[in-house]
Amino acid sequence: MPVNRLRVDPDGGGFGGALVPIDRLAADIPVTTPRVAATVTAMSLRMQCVAIDARDPEVLARFWAEALGWRITYSEPDEWVIEPAEGSPEDGVAADLIFLAVPEGKQAKNRLHLDLRPDDQDAEVARLLGLGATRADVGQGADKTWVVLADPEGNEFCVLRALRPDER
Repeated sequence: MPVNRLRVDPDGGGFGGALVPIDRLAADIPVTTPRVAATVTAMSLRMQCVAIDARDPEVLARFWAEALGWRITYSEPDEWVIEPAEGSPEDGVAADLIFLAVPEGKQAKNRLHLDLRPDDQDAEVARLLGLGATRADVGQGADKTWVVLADPEGNEFCVLRALRPDER
């Protein structure tokens, strides 16, 4: 599988950067950028999906499909799958989300969460709250550039700040 994009982290925190076409790296990324890999090697392994335990997989699948603008591609009572919209830039690149029925509810803070990069943070937070998300406090403090929300079953996720034009 050819590698034609590389994740570049403009915040220097190690996560959440933009996917940049390899042919743009030399022109767009300053030499001082600390997290650009010197060598890019294609792996024969790729992530297919992220599995999320749910008391009600349908509710979470519908929430996340609406939140991300994705499509429901599989639904059984105990298993729902959403994928990026067909033909979108994420189609075939982003891992699917699979929601699996479990008898117990969420017990503690997530060990894994999604970071979402919007064009307009305030507008997206308002939209997500309207879809059923709630604000969550995981000790992040008020000085952070991201907003922590929780989906209808309490799974935390972050809405990051929008990328500046020079970071795209």
